[in-house]
Formats: sequence, C-alpha cells, structure tokens
Amino acid sequence: MAIFKSSTRTIPETATVPRHIAIIMDGNGRWAKQRFMPRVMGHQRGVETVREMVKACRELGVEYLTLFAFSSENWRRPADEVSFLMQLFLKMLEREVGKLHENNICLKVIGNRSRFEAQLVRHIVEAEQRTAENNGLTLTIAANYGGRWDIMQAMHALSLAHPDRAAAFDEEELQPYLSMHYAPEPDLFIRTGGEQRISNFLLWQLAYTELYFTDVLWPAFGRKELEEAIASYQKRERRFGRTSEQLKGGVGA
Repeated sequence: MAIFKSSTRTIPETATVPRHIAIIMDGNGRWAKQRFMPRVMGHQRGVETVREMVKACRELGVEYLTLFAFSSENWRRPADEVSFLMQLFLKMLEREVGKLHENNICLKVIGNRSRFEAQLVRHIVEAEQRTAENNGLTLTIAANYGGRWDIMQAMHALSLAHPDRAAAFDEEELQPYLSMHYAPEPDLFIRTGGEQRISNFLLWQLAYTELYFTDVLWPAFGRKELEEAIASYQKRERRFGRTSEQLKGGVGA
C-alpha cells in the first residue's frame, strides 16, 4: 500500500493536472427551487452530475475524486429529505457499482456508518469489496462524514493501538488511521453553489489544498466548469511555505 506523506512535513510532487480533486456538491435544492421543483429533484439531477464528473476526471487524468455527499451535520435537515438522500444513496450503489467496476474504478465510502441502516451498510461493504482491486480512478464518497470526527476517530484508534505512547505521537503515525489514508492530500478543492467555506470537510487533508469556489449550482456543474476550475488551479503558485524566489531558482525543491 502506498504511503502518502503530510504536506506540512514534506513537499508533495505537483503536476499540471490535479492528482486529487475534492468537491463539496452544493446547490441541489436551490437548483430545483429555481425550477419550481421539489428539492429532491435537485438531488436526483445531482447524481447525473456525479456521473459526468467521474467520466471527465478519468479522461483528464485525475487519479482521485472525493465527493462530499452527506455531512454529519446534514442530519439536521428535514426528516423526509434525509430519508430520500439515504434511499438515493442506496439506489446509486445498486445501479452504479457494476458500471464503476467495468470502468476499473475503485469505490470507497468514508464516514461514520453507525447511523446507517443495515441494508445500506451491507451494500457499501459489497461495493467496496467488488471494486477493491481496480486501479483506475479512485472515487471516494464522504457520507455522514465530518472532518473533526475523522481526526478524533483516528486519534482514538491510534491511542488504543499504542496506549503506552499516548502523549508522543507525530503526524506520520496518525495518518494511517485517518479515513483517507489511502490517498494523497487533495490538490484542488471545489465548492459549487456560491458558499465559500469548507464546512467540516477533510479538515486535516486540506491544509495546503488550492481552494476554488464557484456560484454554479451542482446540477449545472459540467465538464466545462470542471476544466475552468482546473485552469484556475494551473495558475496557482504552490509554495508549501517556500518563497516565489525559491520556486523560480529551484532552491529547497
């Protein structure tokens, strides 16, 4: 298994095309409301956008795509909407896993599964097992996920594994216990829908990620918008604590 190091301890390799893109898929409800539709119709259309993004990322050479589908705070939404989202997630697993497998895509689901119904948990496990050996794009769905929960559960697991060293851990020791230990830190973070915050998403992993915010609502976010986000990323100077002069002169690279 590959070991990915922290961007605060080493300088990651960078490329023209982001190796890892993380997205908060915001604006489904507002997209539906603008069209005088129920909010749930926006979520259904959002699934189509997920398909488009997976296809585009594969074609563009992105290796990891992580999508924030349902946060630990989203349980505060109306009960009927939460129920619909859970059923939509289940249907997506039932319908899409075969296609993901055929396209050599590895599916992973991160988050606290304790509040999910047994049927949904079973489908998640089966989907992950079926696609585990695929080595194309790694698609991660964050469901009932929170960045603070992730850090706390990792720290708890690490402390249980090494109770004698609870006060002397470093970043490298914690990293294997984080939900996304299998992936490099995101190069590019995208949030659709106009909000400009990270909303408890991948708090540890976004330390040196380039942030991109767009007013485009998720159901309307297509390949053109993705390429615009990547174009913005390509104009960034990723210094990781260094100066521009160091980058230009190759000092400390």
